[in-house]
Amino acid sequence: MFVLGYFLNALAFVLDYALTIYMWIIIAKVVLSWVNPDPYNPIVRAINSATDPVLYQIRKRIPVTFGMLDLSPIIIFLIIIFLQNFLVSTLIRLAATFIKL
Repeated sequence: MFVLGYFLNALAFVLDYALTIYMWIIIAKVVLSWVNPDPYNPIVRAINSATDPVLYQIRKRIPVTFGMLDLSPIIIFLIIIFLQNFLVSTLIRLAATFIKL
């Protein structure tokens, strides 16, 4: 059973890093929204293609704009923080119980 514990531990750390990287991509999207970037730049296109589907789902379900201010990235941050604190911590705790068996 210790193999399952190590697998869950590794999965928790990979998920934690992936969520942190996605948070930084959202931050880059927010910073890019303040300036007028070239829409044909490959980096801008990659950031937009990584963030627009998730932000679109939030905007579609919850109207979170106040005038010109879009608050959907803040909701995404809260979801990421929740997943990091709940899901990753739960996986690490579950992995620890399998390793001790």
